[in-house]
Amino acid sequence: MRKVCLMLLCWTTATWSAEIPFQRGVNLTNWLQASSAQNVHFAKFGRIDFVQIQQLGCDVVRLPINLHAMTSGPPDYRIDPLLYDFLDQIADWADELGLHLILDNHSFDPAVNTSPDIGDVLVPVWTQLAAHFAAHPAQLYYEILNEPHGISDAAWNAIQQQVIDAIRQVDQQHAIVVGPANWNSFRNLNRMPVFADDNLVYTFHFYEPFVFTHQGAGWTNPSLVPLRGVPFPYERARMPALPSSLQGTWVGTALGNYSQEGTITQMRILIDEAAAFRKDRGVPLFCGEFGVYSPNSDNSDRVLWYEVVRQHMEERGIAWTIWDYRGGFGLFERGSDELFEFDLNVPLLEALGLNVPPQRDFVAEPDQQGFVLYEDSLGPHMAESNHLSGGTVDYYDEADPAVGRYCMRWTGVPLYGFIGFDFKPFKDMSALAATGYAVEFWVRGDTPGSSFDIRLVDTDTEDPDDHPWRMRYTIDEQVAAWDGAWHKVRVPLGDFTEHGAWENEWFNPIGAFDWQAVDRFDIVAEHHALDGIQFWFDELRIVGPVLTAVLGEAASQPDALALAANYPNPFNATTAIRYALPVAGPVHIAVYALNGQQVRTLVQGAAAPGWHVARWDGRDDMGRAVASGVYLYRLAAVGGVRTGKMTLVR
Repeated sequence: MRKVCLMLLCWTTATWSAEIPFQRGVNLTNWLQASSAQNVHFAKFGRIDFVQIQQLGCDVVRLPINLHAMTSGPPDYRIDPLLYDFLDQIADWADELGLHLILDNHSFDPAVNTSPDIGDVLVPVWTQLAAHFAAHPAQLYYEILNEPHGISDAAWNAIQQQVIDAIRQVDQQHAIVVGPANWNSFRNLNRMPVFADDNLVYTFHFYEPFVFTHQGAGWTNPSLVPLRGVPFPYERARMPALPSSLQGTWVGTALGNYSQEGTITQMRILIDEAAAFRKDRGVPLFCGEFGVYSPNSDNSDRVLWYEVVRQHMEERGIAWTIWDYRGGFGLFERGSDELFEFDLNVPLLEALGLNVPPQRDFVAEPDQQGFVLYEDSLGPHMAESNHLSGGTVDYYDEADPAVGRYCMRWTGVPLYGFIGFDFKPFKDMSALAATGYAVEFWVRGDTPGSSFDIRLVDTDTEDPDDHPWRMRYTIDEQVAAWDGAWHKVRVPLGDFTEHGAWENEWFNPIGAFDWQAVDRFDIVAEHHALDGIQFWFDELRIVGPVLTAVLGEAASQPDALALAANYPNPFNATTAIRYALPVAGPVHIAVYALNGQQVRTLVQGAAAPGWHVARWDGRDDMGRAVASGVYLYRLAAVGGVRTGKMTLVR
């Protein structure tokens, strides 16, 4: 007992020589971890998510990036410019809000050992990324590589020093995050050398005891999907039987040792190993990942584990970023739509010492205005739900978009392959269907005689007689010519016809489609495969009849100068301003505050006759976010001057 008291006194009276500049935060997972930049659903998170994370009391975001996959590959590993577009926007949000941002190189396959030649990739990618951000004012951190494994400590540490040296050739400002081999284990911290750099942050990960934190996980070896009900802390009466599929594996040994390894005391002892490294080296240290997978774990046990681990790390001066924000390890209720106002796991937030925003029950209300499905990227509040089977969907094709910077290209899918837009949460579109709203989009195709369907799919309830019923409309050459040119398509929701449902077998239509619970919008190869056939889509929206009357003019040559109402309005992230020029000539479009001060020039130069679109992202000419409020937009061109009014809501 006397020894324990002396140890506690030592910890509490220690003076730390290196404080970390941030304290607590989250990982934003499954965002930039796509197989390529073209497959990133960028609107999955937005500025509002960073605001809400900050409202929880967080001051740092760790951003996992599948960095190596977003390059040209060997030998140069040139970073895809599209990734820079994404990262610039994210870094700007972080800078504006005063959040720290860790760029985590999450080029990571748990089934493949880290190559001893990994430096051949790390040096060029980090040299490029650091050069790009060298002058950026954001509080950025470069994390060299997530969880190196199957490589010796000596080899990995030498590679880290090479990468540090490469980064410092182009950026002396931003801190670099270094971590140990063996999956960033706290047990390997002491095996790292004293690196030749004084602007480093050290990291480790903590998932002890593994049979508790990863019960139900399917990516482990062996799969822990059959394992459930492991308690924390250890209680003999609550221990589950070893599943038959795990007999003879390490899992049986781990459960046998759980009475010693699954205790609160043991968690504190293990964290103290990391804390001792921090104290001995006098370096800033943070836990980049810790968490408990929720599907097979008891929520009260999970909450207690987080409380124990979080409190002890904070007592030892260790900052942290939880894995993750949304997802199986995240801060939201299991099985929910993970909505900030409705679904936060309140006991978990309290255990983490975070702020608890007011929560209320979710009640689906009828949509009263249209929304974006695709506009240079997938729209907000939806997830990818694709069935491609070897086909391709590129959300960021730069080859001749109809509007804006990008369009969506689709090719090579088999019969019944589809692009899915999964609404989060489901939508009540009954009022839209009843008041003349429509699906509108630009489309072009390269193969005469081809066709596809657009369809809506409703929710599948627990009622055994209910199924995911479909409404569809066929897009063929009676709707648009597949001549390689862009064509504007408008399909009123009322023109969709019920098609039936597929749920392990086919169900013929019975008039049961529920407009009050629409789960998904699909573009589907309903009639033939798309082998050698390409379609492009742009500006895919649900729009109202008034707006449609204006946009419908885009397919014809305008005979007068026109300025349409911006859409959406009010807006948060971006808004589109459509305008028509009857003749070619100079154009100037700018945004003004109500006091007449110019805020942003959107268009300056000559333009051809026809319909065009300008976008405003709520920033001034210096790239700074402007405050919420009412702004004017002004078009000056041959034929006169037109003005409009719009509302920005932060």
